[in-house]
Amino acid sequence: MKSVTALLLLALVAAAPTPAPVRTTVLRPAAVFDGVDPVAHPGWQVLVRGDRIVAVGPDLAVPAGAETIDLPGETLMPGMIEGHGHLFLHPYDETSWDDQVLHEPLALRTARAVVQAKATLLAGFTTERDLGTEGAGYADVGLRQAIASGIVPGPRLIVATRAIVAKGAYGPKGFEPGLAIPQGAEEASGSDDLVRVVRAQIAAGADVVKLYGDYRWGPGEPSRPTFSAAEMKAAVEAAHDAGRTVAVHTATPEGMRRAIAAGVDTIEHGYGGTAEIFRTMAARHIALCPTLAASDAVARYRGWSGSAPVPEAVAQSRTAFALARAAGVPICMGGDVGVFAHGDNAREMVLMVGAGMPVAQVVIAATSGNAGYFHLADRGAIKVGLLADLIAVRGDPTREIAAVQKVGWVMKGGAVVPR
Repeated sequence: MKSVTALLLLALVAAAPTPAPVRTTVLRPAAVFDGVDPVAHPGWQVLVRGDRIVAVGPDLAVPAGAETIDLPGETLMPGMIEGHGHLFLHPYDETSWDDQVLHEPLALRTARAVVQAKATLLAGFTTERDLGTEGAGYADVGLRQAIASGIVPGPRLIVATRAIVAKGAYGPKGFEPGLAIPQGAEEASGSDDLVRVVRAQIAAGADVVKLYGDYRWGPGEPSRPTFSAAEMKAAVEAAHDAGRTVAVHTATPEGMRRAIAAGVDTIEHGYGGTAEIFRTMAARHIALCPTLAASDAVARYRGWSGSAPVPEAVAQSRTAFALARAAGVPICMGGDVGVFAHGDNAREMVLMVGAGMPVAQVVIAATSGNAGYFHLADRGAIKVGLLADLIAVRGDPTREIAAVQKVGWVMKGGAVVPR
């Protein structure tokens, strides 16, 4: 009986599939920008095994059986991280925000988001924090899963699902009073209701909680705070208790003060910030996503050519950005892409440099900076043990920001992305 059992075991072992060999690749660019040091390192190489980086430096030994990929004239750098995007939106000069929310079918919006995710990845952004589907429900959760499963190509997604607004403060607006109109975010009112909605979105798959801290209560009105300090604090505590970060859309001084006091992780836009507010943000290590490209794009849709005089909204965003930098606020790289075209994400980086931020600081913000602000310990730099999310650009991205718009090669998780 023992001999029969042994023979059966041997037969089972022989029939078991042989594990596929782990892919090993040596990358040989002209230089490496590691996402941390503000300079590129000529002659460095990177060794990738499976989906991880296993060695970095000059004159690496090539293991037997490894594939070598030469990238002459290119700088290898970490895949960039989009800090503020909306894959379920497309440029407002194509279709207004109201019409996208009210009239575009969910299937259409999802199909477009799939195409836009691929464009984002090919533009060198291997991770995106998507801050709300703007009326497309929880479709971002499904898109995140489809990308992670390899069904469609795209960046690794950090999703906010529906985002959260104060009841009556968001849109679309302008219909018969009392008529239930689809909204661009989920409404909540009162601390208890906010906590309920935060937990419901997390249960549905939210990685990050997005709150609207101020908005226009009525057409033509200026933005005003929406959630009270107590409501904001309750929502942030509920999110943090669940291990989620909190991003707050706010552009008014009072909205920013309430968000800061509540302990949020990032503030989006911040156009109305003062020197005092930004000093408080810096002291509490709250990052700002300035979204310069959003105000720039909207102004151009309205006819601005880019020359003087500068529209008030654009000037305000630039002033706030300068004040934040002077105060030492951590700067996230996020352009509110979706207001403008996906795949053109680096437009925000070009504008950040144009507004006075040194080139090397901008590319660090888009790599290791965003990884740190979003608590992504496995990416954002070229270091041993991190994910092999890598891109090659023509030129030196630490000296010429235009280089990040010349992405010719992308690797995600150790696999080269077909172009």
